[in-house]
Amino acid sequence: MRHGANGDDRHGLSVGVWNVHRGRWNDGCQNPAGTVDVFLREVWPRGLDLMVFVEADEEARPQRGVLDLRAIAHATGLVHAQADPALRWGPQSHGFHGVVVLARPDIVLEGGALMDLPGQCHRGAVALDCRRDGNPFRLIATHLSLAQPLRIAQMRTLGQFLSRSATRPTVLCGDLNEWRPWGGLAFAPRVTIRRFAGPARRSFPAGRPLLPLDRVLGADGARVTAFEVLDGPGLRAASDHRPVRAEVVLDPAPGG
Repeated sequence: MRHGANGDDRHGLSVGVWNVHRGRWNDGCQNPAGTVDVFLREVWPRGLDLMVFVEADEEARPQRGVLDLRAIAHATGLVHAQADPALRWGPQSHGFHGVVVLARPDIVLEGGALMDLPGQCHRGAVALDCRRDGNPFRLIATHLSLAQPLRIAQMRTLGQFLSRSATRPTVLCGDLNEWRPWGGLAFAPRVTIRRFAGPARRSFPAGRPLLPLDRVLGADGARVTAFEVLDGPGLRAASDHRPVRAEVVLDPAPGG
């Protein structure tokens, strides 16, 4: 258990997000092994409890995984949270619509669900109910559409899913493709049926970030207390997005 500044029992998580562009570097070459190397050298040393990769499966069927998860596990100890085939697109995939979640071994997976999101392009979300040191939380990792009307429909789908689920601190993260710092209509409580909050920092394009597309947001007792866009020579070359890292506090449930 990690304690807050006033001695109260608040649990913390460090969450990373990186759209790895299917292992395609900015020079146009496929180099997924190099992407793993950059992750290990320039992202992992910052410390992570959860890592979300976006565009980490091939786009065409059978949507094969592009990253060497065994090499990452060997170097970091991070566990593939979607090892259960029911939490992946198919047997050759590492994730669902390219969304792949890794977690420290002390994070216990209690259940999970996959959601196809409306739109012409392949979009989906992975919802994982987890527990750490007895503290429950939910992670929703996703890749939203470029078009705001579709993002609105997609976030409404996620909001309805949460309304049908037991309430627990919830972290929403991924490439949310929202350039407006205030979140736009897609993240309005009347659409999401709850209030998600978190900083917006420029993460795209990698060479000179202008748009805050990659986010970590909290709701229902999950609060983002720190957020940074990571930088490094490899990160500027390995994808069109920079990775982001957030510290999240999970407030105890009432009476918990």
